[in-house]
Amino acid sequence: MNQLVFATNNANKVREIRAQLEDSYQFLSLADIGCHEDIPETAPTFEGNARLKSRHVYEGYGHDCFSEDTGLEVRALDWAPGVITARYAGPKRSAEDNMTKLLNALDGQKDRYARFHTVICLILGGQEHYFTGICPGSITLERAGDGGFGYDPIFIPEGETRTFAQMSDKEKLTFSHRAKAMTKLIEFLRENQ
Repeated sequence: MNQLVFATNNANKVREIRAQLEDSYQFLSLADIGCHEDIPETAPTFEGNARLKSRHVYEGYGHDCFSEDTGLEVRALDWAPGVITARYAGPKRSAEDNMTKLLNALDGQKDRYARFHTVICLILGGQEHYFTGICPGSITLERAGDGGFGYDPIFIPEGETRTFAQMSDKEKLTFSHRAKAMTKLIEFLRENQ
């Protein structure tokens, strides 16, 4: 069975990806391969940050792997927070602080359009492949729901009236930016293995 490492320490992302990944791969986490260091995300783009994480694992540990970088982009804020989504309100990466800062930045703003943007970088046999998923939607006026993680309580995907935090994991997958990128990755693996 082929082994594939998902280069993240985020348990929520691991749970979402595991729900989609095919059984034809032995799925490994960073902890499974003994990678406990914090991998820097210093690139100015989602593609660049995904590549940094995948390259770190491939070159340092010798495993085929994939990583993703995801950001929330808000049109009225010139597409911020973007690549600093997790650190929008500061280095401690507090989801509550991030949501508060974003809602305050949009106070009185009529344009609430936003999108989640995911880029996956797969390194297979030394070759890099990229897969993108975008989920358009809008930012609420206040938090709603207690599921999900990150900005889920303030993001409503297009075509819905509920936030991601008000949906089950299965319902969220039907809209999810990460799920869209993962679907492309899974199709690629099916065709190339």
